[in-house]
Amino acid sequence: MILGIYQTYSPAGDLSAGVAEIETALNQASISGASILVMPELFLPGYFAVKKTPPKNWQGVIGKMSKLCKKKGVGLAIGLPEFHNNKIYNSAYFFCKEGTLIAKHRKIQLFGTYEKNKFTPGDKVTSFDYDGIRFGLLICYDVEFPEHVRSLAKKKVDVILVPTANMMPYVNVNKILVPARAAENGITIAYANYCGSEKELTYVGLSAIYGQDGFALASAERKPHLISVEIDRQILKGSIPPSTQLEDLSPSN
Repeated sequence: MILGIYQTYSPAGDLSAGVAEIETALNQASISGASILVMPELFLPGYFAVKKTPPKNWQGVIGKMSKLCKKKGVGLAIGLPEFHNNKIYNSAYFFCKEGTLIAKHRKIQLFGTYEKNKFTPGDKVTSFDYDGIRFGLLICYDVEFPEHVRSLAKKKVDVILVPTANMMPYVNVNKILVPARAAENGITIAYANYCGSEKELTYVGLSAIYGQDGFALASAERKPHLISVEIDRQILKGSIPPSTQLEDLSPSN
């Protein structure tokens, strides 16, 4: 399986431009042979552009993404707002290559005043089976918490897909924390970030796919870029290294 990440600028509220960018990303992923593409957090309508009510024709936009996945034959993990019962969740959606929405994750760890004032937190990690591999979904700040990654590892997840919007000065999240989460659990993590700027934020870029040893299998710098890597199914299904066996590490009373 070839796994891809599309690092790009935020559409910053331009819904039409965002949908067009998704089509471009899926087309490039298809040409590269990728089976799955991961895009950043709250990509539509843009990280800072989420309003209290859905954009006009929001369901039509969701339907368009579904059709694009089917047309290009590529699965898509992407960050989107979820409007439900007068609440808004910062969510990650996974559409399979046939265009069906098969998994959704609500961000557990909301970051900063903007997110805490706008969104309702989720309360559980998300895992699902697809194309013979067990996947997990987390969003940005979620993956920095060891307990969330460990919880997915205990569920026998092989690959965690992480839409993110990590900004300066938090470069060490990309360079240290995310690869550490991969290495300590023997799990592959695909971490898809923005580049460029949006309002007062300057995004870190540095999207990457980290292998089970914590080393980057593929990585981007700070410009728009599609990165992809072939994931060896046999390695994914291999045993977790002895140093990272999943014991209960909770302190005893």
